[in-house]
Amino acid sequence: MDSLARLFCSPARLKLLRLFVFNSTASFAAKDAAFRTKSNLRIVRKELAVLVLTGIIRKRGTGSGVRYSANKRFVHLDALTRFLRETTVVGPQEVLAVLRKSGALHLVVLTGIFSGALEPKIDLLIAGDKLDERAVASAVHTIEANFGREIRYAAFSTEDFRYRMGVYDRLLRDVFDYTHNTILDKIGI
Repeated sequence: MDSLARLFCSPARLKLLRLFVFNSTASFAAKDAAFRTKSNLRIVRKELAVLVLTGIIRKRGTGSGVRYSANKRFVHLDALTRFLRETTVVGPQEVLAVLRKSGALHLVVLTGIFSGALEPKIDLLIAGDKLDERAVASAVHTIEANFGREIRYAAFSTEDFRYRMGVYDRLLRDVFDYTHNTILDKIGI
């Protein structure tokens, strides 16, 4: 358990705080929040009840239509948002460790929300051989659960990536023209 999870009493509570603070305009059902944070539904319901009592999260609806969202009137929401943004870091080694299960990786580039660049259309670029689409999606979902935000990504075979680089593909130009962090490069970019 990382130090912030200890500070906020549990990893589930920290993941929920990140989810609601980083997506302050969205509302989620408890089941959706459990899926997005990769947490147990029973634990999520308990943590949501605590967060509603503290006033950080608002609860709307009744029965099966209950939805939760960040309480924009919470006195310390801005300070909490700044704190979570500054302390939420997903390191390159964590990203690689999660992605390694999805195939033979040859290139992994972090950009967008990982680098602070707002221009790129994606946050994560992956190129490799024998990439399993479901495994890539599952790995990205794991990163999203820890990061608290949806991650836009693109995955290509090495051959397709080389072709796209050769024709100056706009998506790839957007990645490489702006701030990015290449954490794995077996292609030689």
